[in-house]
Amino acid sequence: MSGNVLIDKKKVMELLDQLRLAVPQEILAAEEVLNEKDHILNLALLEARRTKAQAEDEYRERLDQNEITVVAENRAQEKLRQAEEHAERLDKQSAAQAKSRRNEADAYALQSLRALERELSALNGSVRKGIDLLTADQAAASMNGAADLEASLSA
Repeated sequence: MSGNVLIDKKKVMELLDQLRLAVPQEILAAEEVLNEKDHILNLALLEARRTKAQAEDEYRERLDQNEITVVAENRAQEKLRQAEEHAERLDKQSAAQAKSRRNEADAYALQSLRALERELSALNGSVRKGIDLLTADQAAASMNGAADLEASLSA
């Protein structure tokens, strides 16, 4: 019994392929969240601009009516302030979501890489044992051959 270890190369390659496929998917998901954040922010900014334009139009219409001018200006400013607050909230929420997704993707990638490292380390240990065993077998065979040669020469 020689103690040789066989490594299933196909299984190792499958594990590496799975890891290569899994990590980019998590990165794509994080990029998708970032794109969604940009889209939401753009929509909020468009809404803020539209609200501002509506408020300005309303302001101009009421400018002729002296007694209502102050009320219209206040209303327009309030709408603008609300729209800006809403856009800021959406921006913070989408940034938090993107950061969370990015952190989740990083954690998953790290977990996958650590699992792969453990498997590769185990395989490396098996390979090292096989090399050591073969080296010991070759050294023993070499010594036996030298002893046999010496015995035949002295006989």
